Amino acid sequence: MKSKKLTDALIIGGGHNGLVCAFYLANAGLNVSIYEKRSIVGGAAVTEEFHPGFRNSVASYTVSLLNPKIIKDMNLHGHGLEIVKRPISNFLPIDQSTYLKLGGGLVRTQNEFKKFSEKDAARLPEYYDRIEAVADVLRDLSIKTPPNPKQGLRAALNTALQLWPIATKGNQVHRDVYDLFTKSARSFLDSWFENEHIKAAFGFDSIVGNFASPDTPGSAYVLLHHVFGEVDGEKGAWGHAIGGMGAITQAMQKACNDMGVEIFTDASVDRVIVDDGAAVGIQLDSGNLIKAKKIISNLNPKLLYKKLISENDLDPEFNRSMDGYKCGSGTFRMNVALSELPDFSSLPGKELAEHHQSGIVIAPTLDYMDKAYIDAKSHGWSSAPIVEMLIPSTMDNTLAPEGKHVASLFCQQFSPTLPDGSSWQDHRLAAADTIIETVTKHAPNFRESILGMMILSPLDLEEKFGLIGGDIMHGQMSLDQMWAARPLMNYGNYRGPLKSLYMCGSGTHPGGGVTGLPGKNAAREIIKDL
Repeated sequence: MKSKKLTDALIIGGGHNGLVCAFYLANAGLNVSIYEKRSIVGGAAVTEEFHPGFRNSVASYTVSLLNPKIIKDMNLHGHGLEIVKRPISNFLPIDQSTYLKLGGGLVRTQNEFKKFSEKDAARLPEYYDRIEAVADVLRDLSIKTPPNPKQGLRAALNTALQLWPIATKGNQVHRDVYDLFTKSARSFLDSWFENEHIKAAFGFDSIVGNFASPDTPGSAYVLLHHVFGEVDGEKGAWGHAIGGMGAITQAMQKACNDMGVEIFTDASVDRVIVDDGAAVGIQLDSGNLIKAKKIISNLNPKLLYKKLISENDLDPEFNRSMDGYKCGSGTFRMNVALSELPDFSSLPGKELAEHHQSGIVIAPTLDYMDKAYIDAKSHGWSSAPIVEMLIPSTMDNTLAPEGKHVASLFCQQFSPTLPDGSSWQDHRLAAADTIIETVTKHAPNFRESILGMMILSPLDLEEKFGLIGGDIMHGQMSLDQMWAARPLMNYGNYRGPLKSLYMCGSGTHPGGGVTGLPGKNAAREIIKDL
């Protein structure tokens, strides 16, 4: 496993951002190697068999945010990646007889909204236009390197250049940007819509991977973060990768292999070697020492700086700030093998229908979401948690035996640490049963159709994928941890506090989700420095 020569760049962690970073570095002519703890690359974007004959995207579960330029540059479609779009975005079962569908075109969504509010249906086109205008601002910022305030005038000029596109837009966009970056999701949506279920349809995105209430200031930004993606040129669309999310990272691995990237699996990193204020290599759990000119971490920043680097090698103020870096997204994941499709009381039928191919969101109001958060803070989780269910086997016959199905249950507001100090290992089954019961209240056949399952509590997500506190974003997406302050102020430009140390994971700008942009942006800065 020892490198034959001094490697130009060494990447810790073979998640999707690490693979993207490696590709761009190798494409620039660098000698690059990746060291991954698990036996497969992909990080949280992997497909695994969890019950005999049933495979699924284990953690990351849906496609939209993956940057189109990365898809093109890495020739991911040429390496086997196929993405299909959902026929509609989301299906919200509200009670035993009422539901709401979102997506399938503006006119169709407006007709759905008319069941609840003519006024809200009429306002929808303007809402979409205004959100899209701000999303364009975010797309533009997401591909740029945030300024480093320590660079003084240069940072000021960089900031001005990056914010200039916003300044040139109209006053309406200025107000919308300000509102979305500062307001709570409820406050923002209250200014647009009157019906609680319609507000919930949009407000759900504000708490995805965000251990917070839709009443929490800044949660409107998280709503925005989830709409700046696209599928096949359709902005805001969501899709499924045939073969699961692992198909994305397997295609990325092939692209890296074509570029000569060396990828070592079952290679757990014990520590980063520091010499005279510079990162010069790594030591594996096996004891092997690997040297490189540049050390790049694809890990959660807290995992890097609190477990792999001695605090004696870091500035005391940096250590204190990293102690305060907030992680824990309140996420609980389940993968379930089903004998049949869920039969929803509000929209009966076990035969395949479009709502089975959408995101099935059990969170009928913002109050429901707020109570789930309050309960999680007080008791660990709510008796009525927020559940998003996808059934990818309805669009992908590679995941389950014929006539059977797999479901992803992506559940929110499960406290990263339980309030009574007990371990998630002691409560994971009880929490899973609560989730199953929540779905069964809307689809009475759900519990009896379960053939097997994989349960991933916040602790399981941390132990399996290195997601501290189960944080799928590698750090909360709050305003104090975004842009030039992600992960910390003065270190938002992908460079660490030690010479030759870089970061390329979701704990850097523009944040979480399977975008690949942290990896691409970091590679650009590393190449500049070389």
